Amino acid sequence: MIEVVLRAVRVDVGSSTPLLLLEEVQGSRVLPIYVGAPEAAAIAYALQGVSAPRPMTHDLLGNVITSLDARLFSVEITDLVDNTFFATLRLLRDQREILISARPSDAVALALRVGAPILVVDELMAREGKILELSYEDDDESEGLEPFDATSEAELVAQFEEFLDQVKPEDFDA
Repeated sequence: MIEVVLRAVRVDVGSSTPLLLLEEVQGSRVLPIYVGAPEAAAIAYALQGVSAPRPMTHDLLGNVITSLDARLFSVEITDLVDNTFFATLRLLRDQREILISARPSDAVALALRVGAPILVVDELMAREGKILELSYEDDDESEGLEPFDATSEAELVAQFEEFLDQVKPEDFDA
């Protein structure tokens, strides 16, 4: 397993899709993982230390794990099948290991909130890892990527939800 850190949450300019950039701790490869806008927003909030007045889903899951006297030992990005990444939550409880399948976006969001390491299977990093020039001084230099703005994405999702609340089937008649 290769330990990685979440280097950035960006938007691929070509597809306008958010992606996570998981960078090797002891290397130069980056594993890009495309995620949805709500998931990217949750991760960006965790990175920025934004706390909601009520627990968000990943905060809730972390609280549940702690309340059950377990701890998140690590999250592992395990595979890529048909353009879908897979992850596993590795929990420890009463000296017993519990493995739970998860989406990488949820696993990363949870790991950031509870301080658990993020790991990638060696073969997956060898196959899908990319060498990207990521500047630590100015993350905006990544070619074809722009910073993810969680506020703008959250506003866009809210507007879309409002539209869905008001739209009627007859609005789509041709």
